[in-house]
Amino acid sequence: MEGYDRWGKQWGSVYLRDQKVPILVPRVRNQQEDKEIRLRSYERLQEPWNGDGGVLKRILHGLSCRSYEACAEAVPEAFGLSGSTVSKRYIRASAKELKKLCERRLEGYDFVGLILDGKIFGADEMVIALGVTVQGRKIPLGFVQTGTENERVGREMLEGLLERGLKIQDGLFCVIDGSKGLRKALYEVFGSKVLVQRCQWHKRENVIGYLPKGIQGAMRRKLQEAYEEPTYEKAKERLLKVRRELQQINRSAVNSLDEGFEETLTLHRLGLFQELGKSFKTTNCIESLMALIAQKTDKVDYWRTSDQKHRWLAAALLDLEPRLRRVKRYKHLPKLRIAIQRAIQAADGSPSLREAA
Repeated sequence: MEGYDRWGKQWGSVYLRDQKVPILVPRVRNQQEDKEIRLRSYERLQEPWNGDGGVLKRILHGLSCRSYEACAEAVPEAFGLSGSTVSKRYIRASAKELKKLCERRLEGYDFVGLILDGKIFGADEMVIALGVTVQGRKIPLGFVQTGTENERVGREMLEGLLERGLKIQDGLFCVIDGSKGLRKALYEVFGSKVLVQRCQWHKRENVIGYLPKGIQGAMRRKLQEAYEEPTYEKAKERLLKVRRELQQINRSAVNSLDEGFEETLTLHRLGLFQELGKSFKTTNCIESLMALIAQKTDKVDYWRTSDQKHRWLAAALLDLEPRLRRVKRYKHLPKLRIAIQRAIQAADGSPSLREAA
């Protein structure tokens, strides 16, 4: 090109996917200005083709920052990135995922279910909200960092979901592990539009925990058999029979069974235990998600900051979301929607929500 001269070469590098490859870069000088010019084609190759996404995926799926330098594999000449460089790129990428999760609008989703549960990150607990659409899809909605599952932090998280467009006018069926704080927050924020199902597994184990080991197995079976009854009337009858037995053994176990007794039978009361019990009688839907999160986050030996916990969890949730299976027997979820509306109508004496619409 007229007015420009080649001015030798120097070693540089370009990205091949998300790995650096050393190359000899030509140098070019502007004759009139007597200075070296920047090569735009070379500068465009200074960033990985997938931004920082490639590093994000690799670290989430088990590659340590310290090991990255030994894992250059695209071509034999590729050289890995230092641990500090990888760490900075992972921070940038995971921060984008956190922003994406926290700011995602929810108006476009038709949720019928909401499951809340916590996962331990170091000394803290991250309470995660998992939405279930009427089509059976599981959508991670957000999380809050807390020391315990208390009412205040639960309320703030739920209010945040409403601000982002969560629709509750048709009612929500919410499954919790038994936390009084989360239960109170649900009623305070969602009011009469929420039906709470207490996890039967947690309730059973809480009751059994008060008993001598010698009788725990037999009483566990009795409680499980009671909860497995298909109708509300039969389940309640058998639970009350167990309660009478417990009165002769341990008053504390009776108090544990009494606390939230009716809320462990919400699905029974709606007449849908046989259809949807496998999905909603316990918090298993979100427990399976917790196990998948653990595969990605439990390799972190030391949580340094709150920001680190938030970024890792958000990145893991969004990475897992496309692979989450629909809830079992999801074709019955429209029936759950109708049953929720009937229960709300019966509670407040108002016309059916759909009829009013």
